[in-house]
Amino acid sequence: MKRQQAEAQGRKAEDAAADWLMARGWEIAARRRKTKVGEIDLVARRKGLVAFVEVKWRRKAADLDLAIDEYRLSRVAAAAESVAHEYATQGEDLRIDVILLAPDAEPRHIANAWMP
Repeated sequence: MKRQQAEAQGRKAEDAAADWLMARGWEIAARRRKTKVGEIDLVARRKGLVAFVEVKWRRKAADLDLAIDEYRLSRVAAAAESVAHEYATQGEDLRIDVILLAPDAEPRHIANAWMP
């Protein structure tokens, strides 16, 4: 049951992150994009840029600082690399972003979070 609740909360967080990005001029090109090497929560684009976005939700804002690590980002980067050609068809720049969410806290958008 806990796993199902976490899954449902994760989907809500991804929806909230997508809404937040769209309100700032981003188009959501894909949600929960599965690849052989992992899943990308959101693929977002705007003029000249495609962002592969990892979304993390925690019950407490204080826990957000530990929500993302190099291992998780490397998995998103590997997944993004495997499908980037599908989204960056016009020579757009690519990056890995993170959106951190918690109740009663402003979303935290970390642009270009992965720099290997």
